[in-house]
Amino acid sequence: MKKVFVVSVLLLASLVMVTAAVAQKAVTLKIGINAEITGDIPKVGEATKFAAQMWLEDVNKAGGIEVGGKKYKVELAIEDNESKAESAAKAATKLITVDDVIAIVGPQASKQAVPAGEVCNNYKTPMITGWSTNPNTTKDRPYVFRACFLDDFQGPALSIFAKGEYKFTKAAVLYDVASDYPKGLAEFFKKDWEKKNGPGSVVAYESFTTKDTDFSSQLTKIINSGAEFLFTPQYYNEVPLIVQQAKQLGWKKPILGSDSWASDELVKLCGKDCNGFFFVSHYASAGAKGATKEFIDRYKSKFGYVPDDVAALTWDAIGLIGQAIKNAGTITGDVKKDREAVRKALANTKNFPGITGTISFPPGSGDPIKCANIVKINDKGEFEFYKTACP
Repeated sequence: MKKVFVVSVLLLASLVMVTAAVAQKAVTLKIGINAEITGDIPKVGEATKFAAQMWLEDVNKAGGIEVGGKKYKVELAIEDNESKAESAAKAATKLITVDDVIAIVGPQASKQAVPAGEVCNNYKTPMITGWSTNPNTTKDRPYVFRACFLDDFQGPALSIFAKGEYKFTKAAVLYDVASDYPKGLAEFFKKDWEKKNGPGSVVAYESFTTKDTDFSSQLTKIINSGAEFLFTPQYYNEVPLIVQQAKQLGWKKPILGSDSWASDELVKLCGKDCNGFFFVSHYASAGAKGATKEFIDRYKSKFGYVPDDVAALTWDAIGLIGQAIKNAGTITGDVKKDREAVRKALANTKNFPGITGTISFPPGSGDPIKCANIVKINDKGEFEFYKTACP
């Protein structure tokens, strides 16, 4: 009889241990990272991963995220979308259906974020992109958010700056017609510029296709058009080639850019050729203060270089997810119910103190209310704050 009792106790103890292990596994929250780690813009993926890992360090030091009086461990599930649209959609699907993430940060580039956003919305999984500014990323998608301003604000902000700063009346645009981000931004800029300066005031509207490296034909047309400045909303790895070829052909006028310029790699690739130019950005590293400076100093000490706006926006994006998890009220262990609670909390965000600005989401929209910065590339090759442009 004693033997039976002992066996029963051992079985009960084993059952308790197994149950405890299952419970422990159930309360670990996973956040997906869908990033451009390889492909055309690897620095974007690197910045995304590094910023997310820094955030996780802080969460681990605090013992997890507290929800309803309980602390939950957090893990990152990182997927490389290879800077491809189809890969971004596949990565999102895997993170949702295999890794059971509660929310996803990224992709960052609009070309990847738009298709990934469709997947996340269909699976009713909250997604927040730090850097994608194309309106289609969040349009009619209640589960998709962003931490940055939009192209339909960024384009007019640049247009207003060019007009106010230089008194220009004739603009030229050079963009990649095969990529959602530059194509959309070029269209928004052209529409706003011609609204303010009259039909035909964009005197050259030239395009090329992804991976093109010879822009001499387009640049020659731009030079001959009489344009007073060139706007090119291209990625950091493409801008130096455009700038250098333009100067070789005799262009001496301003070249203005978009938030996709804001990478330390642009300065390395462009050298002094880009000094003095302006672009729209989400934050400026030179002269930063407070929490922004703390982030910059810590990132630079840890990874060896000044973080770009992708890193800063990722920090805010994953911070917004973390805050939404805290505000969800409770974690049930049912990932579908928990995703819904996080989505609702995220949608109700008001005055989140981000390092790229204070962020609020208006009712029914995943697009934040925030300001943009006009940044100058100074003589030291630093990104220096110049002006603020607010909606």
